[in-house]
Amino acid sequence: MNTGDGKYAWMVKIGERGQFVIPKEARDLFGLQPGTEILVLGDAERGLAILPRAAQGDFIAHIFSAVDQSEGGEQR
Repeated sequence: MNTGDGKYAWMVKIGERGQFVIPKEARDLFGLQPGTEILVLGDAERGLAILPRAAQGDFIAHIFSAVDQSEGGEQR
């Protein structure tokens, strides 16, 4: 489902083996092909996030930037 502002939502069902299928629209939109590695993150309060490997570098840089800011901008 496209909410019209660049955000999307899809409903999937978890199978008996704990697997789910990423909807075709999502795979096409984000360029996910068979064999694409993804990172699954979990937060007990906020839920799950799924990142394709190509986006992991930007995500990690964002994390380190946030840590640096919380420590007063110290360089390592």
